[in-house]
This record gives sequence, C-alpha cells and structure tokens, in this order.
Amino acid sequence: TFPLALDVGSGRGYIAQHLTKETVEKLIQVDIAENALKNSVESEIPTINVVADEEFLPFREDTFDLVVSSLSLHWVNDLPKAFREIHQVLKPDGVFIGAMLGGDTLYELRCSLQLAELEREGGFSPHVSPFTAVSDLGHLLSRAGFNTLTVDTDEIQVNYPGLFEVMEDLQGKYILYGNTNGMGESNCSWNRKPLLHRETMLAAAAIYREMYGNSDGSVPATFQIFYMIGWKFHESQARPAERGSATVSFGDLAKIGGRLSRGKK
Repeated sequence: TFPLALDVGSGRGYIAQHLTKETVEKLIQVDIAENALKNSVESEIPTINVVADEEFLPFREDTFDLVVSSLSLHWVNDLPKAFREIHQVLKPDGVFIGAMLGGDTLYELRCSLQLAELEREGGFSPHVSPFTAVSDLGHLLSRAGFNTLTVDTDEIQVNYPGLFEVMEDLQGKYILYGNTNGMGESNCSWNRKPLLHRETMLAAAAIYREMYGNSDGSVPATFQIFYMIGWKFHESQARPAERGSATVSFGDLAKIGGRLSRGKK
C-alpha cells in the first residue's frame, strides 16, 4: 500500500483509472499541460492536480512512497535531471515505476522520410522526436541514485493502410509534428523542418511500402516501450555481498545437477 503517490506527466489521468484505494490512498497528478489536467478523468482515488515541469518538481525531498510515469518522459528536455528530481521526491525505500517510448519507435517512418528527402532534396532533417536507447536507460537511472533496477523492453506494431494514414494518426497521437488533435503530440525538435514537399511525401510513401509493406498492402508502425523500476536506497533493502565473500564457485554450478540426481536415487 502506498499512502501518497505521484504521477509525473499524467496527462488526463490515465494511470489513475487503473489504481485502487487498496493500493494507493492519495494521488498527485503533475503535468506541464494545464488543459490536460483540467480535463482529467475521474477515479476512485482522491487526486490533486498540479501544473509543473517534470524537470522542476515542486515538492519537498522524501515526500512520496511511489512515483509513476507513463509515456511522457520522451518529451523531457533533460532526462537525467528529471530522473534526479523523481529520486529526490521519493521517500527512502520508495519506488519509481515508469514506461517511455524507446529508440526504435517509428523506425520505418524515419527511414522512409530520410531516404525520400535525400533522394528528392539532397539532405534531410529530423521529423520524429529523438528517443533514448535502452542501453543508456539503466545508466541514467543509476546516476540519478536509483538501485535494484529493472529495465525491460517491448515492441508494439500497428498496421496502417499507408504512410499518410500513419502520419495523420501521429499528428493527433504520438511523435510527429502537426496538429494538436487527439493525443496532441508533435515533434519537439527545435531544428525540424516546418514542412515536407508533396513529391518528397509521395516518394516516402512508396519507399515505406516497398521496404516494410505487408503482404496485404498495409504498412507497419513500430512503437518500442521501455519499462523501468528503480528504488530509493534504504537500510532495510537487500544488498549484494562484498566482493570476494562468496564460498561457492560458479564452476561448481555444473555439478549441482549430478548431485541432485544422485540424491533422488
């Protein structure tokens, strides 16, 4: 049971809908988008909405028993600082559970756009926001002070009729530049190009279908998700034994099976 929890980048409160009073007694939802918090969905848990930047959390040190974050940290400018802020507001033996979009997200779209721009315009600029690699995530969490880390990765593939449908969906949903409908995500890169030429778009659509198209004529869009768990240190937590204190060699592990078999006989 977590008496006080924090949802970082809560949006409209999607996580709160899946929590129960038996698990979380009180939840504070933080997001930099005021409109999202104003339209947050009701939940059975008492909640407080706070407009704040993930990199500057307005809470005292050692405040929360649990911090969660779901698919919002790819927007953060300074991810190491955001992790440090989360670690700071956690109580000792508190836990951070998060999910964020990873580096292979939308690789089909990125590659198609880059090849099309190189062919038609002689160069390319980013049209998809940058992401963190899974190999860096553990180091970032460790540097922020978390221990007993767990990092896992998963891929979700969604099929679309073509590139234009992918981009239309993303303009209202995830990572690409565009309108603020739907999920309202857009490319956050400062050095992005404001538009793509029609010929480049048509070339990208053809490349997308040729390189990644499915047999039924649809095209896939991959979303890579990183899942992470990190704990703030407390004396009661289990710790690894000191180096050199082992009494059994890894070489002896191969003999265990034989000993067990003899014991059964």
